[in-house]
Amino acid sequence: MIWGFFAHKKINENACYAVPNPLFKFYKTHAGFITAHSVDPDKRRHSTVGEAERHYIDIDHYSYSLEQMPDSFPKTWELAVEKFSEDTLRAFGIGPFNAISYYHKLKYAFVENDLKSVLRYSAELGHYISDLHVPLHTTENYNGQLSNQDGIHAFWESRLPELFYSEYDVLFEPVSYESNIEDFIWQIVYDSHALLPIVLQNDKVLDQQFSSDKYTNEERGEVLTKTHSRAYALAYHESMNGMVEARMRAATLAVATLWYSAWVDAGQPSIENLK
Repeated sequence: MIWGFFAHKKINENACYAVPNPLFKFYKTHAGFITAHSVDPDKRRHSTVGEAERHYIDIDHYSYSLEQMPDSFPKTWELAVEKFSEDTLRAFGIGPFNAISYYHKLKYAFVENDLKSVLRYSAELGHYISDLHVPLHTTENYNGQLSNQDGIHAFWESRLPELFYSEYDVLFEPVSYESNIEDFIWQIVYDSHALLPIVLQNDKVLDQQFSSDKYTNEERGEVLTKTHSRAYALAYHESMNGMVEARMRAATLAVATLWYSAWVDAGQPSIENLK
């Protein structure tokens, strides 16, 4: 699973209003398209070869500590392939490398004044960057399957935003230019991975308290679906002290930062020339 459709759409939509001038009017005008197409990578995840590995990286497979990673883990695709092999990288996720690649695709779309490509790569870069903000996208234990916590992935990234988004602060300050894209994107991965122990441990603690009250059945359309109860979701959400909201906010600002930086790195072409 990845961020639910709801969260992806909200992140891309809000990012359209966090870019500074002169991009603000452009992204505001096209917010509907960028929001709707924020979920395209999910839609092709199971039908396109090589798509699934673009959404995550199992950074703990490589046995680096968080302190070691910034200095020791290769940040570029070429160096990572040289160190680990392409097969290994693809087997354990290429999320940050893919996001860096999509950044450059967006930059060159601006250079070419290609409106269709700018919109597509903006929407899809937003998706991939958002995924990297999810702690469970940085680990082999991505769904709690290794710690007897099956289902925690969709719970964290879909159930919680759907229940509590109305309480989140969605007013964002305009972003600024980022010159070191590789470091910027990899820092997102490190920050997400640092939160993983809290994500797992808090669920384990609350699981002991709720026992039979942890799950409920709710109607989704015409289907009755087993899901985490609202009481459990609230207790877990509060135990993390706003983590999901903070990661959604960080994702929104990161997406807007990368859109704006791609335009700057493209030479700040006239937005009116996009066609």
